[in-house]
Amino acid sequence: MSTGVKSIFEAEATAVRNIPSDQDFDGVVDLIYGKVHKNGGKVIASGMGKAGQVANNIATTFSSTGTPAVFLHPSEAQHGDLGMIGPNDVLVVLSNSGKTREIIELVALVRHLYKQLPVVLITGNSSGELVGQAEYSLFTGSPAEVCPLGLTPTTSTTVMMVMGDALTVLMMDRIGFTAGDYALRHHGGYLGEKSRNNVRK
Repeated sequence: MSTGVKSIFEAEATAVRNIPSDQDFDGVVDLIYGKVHKNGGKVIASGMGKAGQVANNIATTFSSTGTPAVFLHPSEAQHGDLGMIGPNDVLVVLSNSGKTREIIELVALVRHLYKQLPVVLITGNSSGELVGQAEYSLFTGSPAEVCPLGLTPTTSTTVMMVMGDALTVLMMDRIGFTAGDYALRHHGGYLGEKSRNNVRK
């Protein structure tokens, strides 16, 4: 392994280790549990650009582990996709800057549709405009990007992905999600076969 590659890996690993763990992850899980599992809502995950790709992954991971979730593209929301949102949903938005224009507009549109719909923000900027609009704000620790230009979302999206994984795993624990539950939702491929084998044991 070249020195350059190792230093990149170390920088990303350090960023993950430095995600503030004393934040109210449990409060977010309680919110989602109440809205989704008790009241029949779903998680609506959204972000723009690379953060949007992470939001899509968070939505699909939640869905495959027993918490209904969908990805909403913030621009498509302005052209009719806002209709997928229901009154018991939870909006989870990702914005490293905390001031992404499309996400600010999305939150405003959602609140116009359902005034009390809760918003969870994952961000690298504790003073961003979106912080004041969210019921819960989870901070990434604002790591420097490993991109040599300091511009391309790299380390920032890594930590967002890890934080989404943490929320998913905490929710799996909360609802007692089992291999049998997983098999019902993931029939195909290696993981489907593995989950069914775990059920038969």
